Amino acid sequence: MADRQNSHPVFTSLQLGPVHLRNRVIKCGTNEGMSRNGVVTDQLIEWHRSFAAGGVAVSTLAYCSVSFEGRTFGDQIWMRDEALPGLRRFADAMHSEDAKAGIQLGHAGWFAHPRATGTRPVGPSRMFSPHSQRFSRAMSEADFERMTREYAAAAALAARAGFDTIEVHMGHGYLLSQFLSPYNNRRRDRWGGSLENRARFPRQVMRAVREAAGSRVAVYPKLNMEDGFEGGLALEEGVEVARMLEADGSVDALQLTGGHTTRTPMFLMRGDVPLREMIRYESDWVRKFGLLVCGPFLIRKYEFEEAFFLPSARRFRQAVKLPIMLLGGVTRLETMDRAVEEGFELIALGRALICEPDLVSRMQAGELTESACNHCNRCVAEMEREAGVRCVLGEAERRGPR
Repeated sequence: MADRQNSHPVFTSLQLGPVHLRNRVIKCGTNEGMSRNGVVTDQLIEWHRSFAAGGVAVSTLAYCSVSFEGRTFGDQIWMRDEALPGLRRFADAMHSEDAKAGIQLGHAGWFAHPRATGTRPVGPSRMFSPHSQRFSRAMSEADFERMTREYAAAAALAARAGFDTIEVHMGHGYLLSQFLSPYNNRRRDRWGGSLENRARFPRQVMRAVREAAGSRVAVYPKLNMEDGFEGGLALEEGVEVARMLEADGSVDALQLTGGHTTRTPMFLMRGDVPLREMIRYESDWVRKFGLLVCGPFLIRKYEFEEAFFLPSARRFRQAVKLPIMLLGGVTRLETMDRAVEEGFELIALGRALICEPDLVSRMQAGELTESACNHCNRCVAEMEREAGVRCVLGEAERRGPR
């Protein structure tokens, strides 16, 4: 086993800020659909335990809102004292499998759903959101101060719960990403206009999170490299934001991603568009009707190519010295090793691990060299089902003739 580990760079250990990782693979945040009443459930813990026992260095609890108003669905975890016991049980479970516990903190901003929050969504500017089916309210100066405190309080709570890493969602059209994107951010004050102004609030949040998390926890953003459409955040701007964050000294690494939930939802999920399943499992009748009528025209398909974000990520690797987590369709052991050798310190996996939670340990044991995920993306639709996300492929489909 030792010889196999030594021959694969991806299985070597790494120091990420104050946290020691047993290898270079993390389970990235993906919507689980297993929380209830805004807290962690036993089902959610056991689902993540399968990745920890399966060999990942970190398993990331996803979509934890920093406030009640930042949620997109009613059962979404939001950070307050009532959630602390479940969060502690989650962290303890990951540690029991010799893995680290990660948590993703975010705020949906303009597409927070009023049916879940009972409030009007807020964002950089007043805009109509097809997700919330409302016009958002432009944030006031008081909102900026309050939300910065909420991010900091959420980070402090995560540290109290025993989490080792905190990921702040700065991608996919969530609140902080909305400020970076000229599509959403149409302000003409110090919070909008130039890239420096658009990045002001995200940078302020990251500094607050860094201070609140303390010295024991690694902190990093899930940062959009680009939004994937004209008029959104451009790649050159994403690189400059990375430079700003590095200069601030507020982050221990960068996890690079791309795409916008409203405009380019499949930019991150290359491969098939499971529109039929998305329509079938959507519980909101307005969204269901919208998907049925407009989905075929609005949800663009992006062909799958392994490590599809790698060409863009190389721009960031050249621009900053921070550790970088490469995300986006990495499915082969050879690709993971080459990415580490090229200077990407960590590999973030999502669908490949949903398909095979023990993928990392089986690769380490020499049993597998690539994931069986076929990029059908039906797991995306499964997130909307009562039982939560799962891979729809049977064992024969996963490991049959290829």
